[in-house]
Amino acid sequence: MAKIKVANPVVELDGDEMTRIIWQYIKDQLILPYLDIQLEYYDLSIQHRDATGDQVTIDAAHAIQRHGVGMWRSPNGTIRNILGGVIFREPIVISNIPRLVPSWTKPIIIGRHAHADQYKATDFVVPGPGTVTISYVPENEGQPIELEVAHFHGGGVAMAMYNFDDSIRDFARATMRYALTRKLPLYLSTKNTILKAYDGRFKDIFAEVFESEFKGDFEAAGISYEHRLIDDIVAQLLKWEGGLVWAAKNYDGDVESDMVAQGYGSLGLMTSVLMTPDGRTVEAEAAHGTVTRHYRQYQQGRPTSTNPVASIFAWTRGLEHRGKLDGTPGVTGFARTLEEVCVQTIEGGQMTKDLALLVGQDAPFLTTEEFLGALDNNLRQAMASTSWPATSPAR
Repeated sequence: MAKIKVANPVVELDGDEMTRIIWQYIKDQLILPYLDIQLEYYDLSIQHRDATGDQVTIDAAHAIQRHGVGMWRSPNGTIRNILGGVIFREPIVISNIPRLVPSWTKPIIIGRHAHADQYKATDFVVPGPGTVTISYVPENEGQPIELEVAHFHGGGVAMAMYNFDDSIRDFARATMRYALTRKLPLYLSTKNTILKAYDGRFKDIFAEVFESEFKGDFEAAGISYEHRLIDDIVAQLLKWEGGLVWAAKNYDGDVESDMVAQGYGSLGLMTSVLMTPDGRTVEAEAAHGTVTRHYRQYQQGRPTSTNPVASIFAWTRGLEHRGKLDGTPGVTGFARTLEEVCVQTIEGGQMTKDLALLVGQDAPFLTTEEFLGALDNNLRQAMASTSWPATSPAR
């Protein structure tokens, strides 16, 4: 079988422990035999990051900016801060994996604003009686502002957090563009009834961006945009079937994406894509961690049954975007075929232990290598009977 040519480079970011091992398995068995691809490799293991004073992470982020596509097995704050953009987490819906929320038959895609708020806040322990204030000092003309936060009669804690109009505007554009690409309705959640200025700013900027830039496109696509209080949307989501993009502030998105993942059955069945507001640059990553317990088993020479699906989808989502940027439908088609093979293989009863335990205590399972071998076999069959159109369609 002739290899599919990938026209431009893809940035490959390697990681730690068991996912590093699985990443190599995936590349050797499911990627390189099918694609003629130039990978610009960066070793982001903790050992190499320490040895370079984390310069390798900065270099990797700039490489992603140059090439437009990067793929990694887990998230990293340094890369997010350099690239900007929004993290979109989407569950992989598999029919025979039981869902804790049975009504969720379509994906709920969370667009998390990966900037500031609690993650860049200044917090401190108030040592004793006194007054905590917050102040604003203008750089040019204008009046300074000083507000009393609280008068403390004893010890306590205090925090100040922030966000920027430009970042919120980019958040709105990225989530609206993503909703259009997927042809799904978009919901923004805030608590603007309590945080009238802070969360109200998110609500107002989203409304401005929608009215001035996206309203016509949304109407033409037959989809909608709506702001809702976060407690309202959380309650409603438990009754809905899914099939929407949920724009969530930084902390909200962090918490809710894990809840949604478990609602669909497993954190190991969750994709994670960082997309810049212009839609050009994508970093695809696995949503889970390094699975240390399995890595220790691997080091001892014992068989493991580690779920590689999220790491495979990090490859496929990155490759799909590469194909869209380059106008190479073979690359896009290969990525989607590999995703379909993953789903169909599990639905056919071949899966790793974590998924088998969800199906039933006595459900059979495969080792890591056996599962990857099953995927390899099924991918070969799928590729032998597949052809693609002349242009890459939108997902």
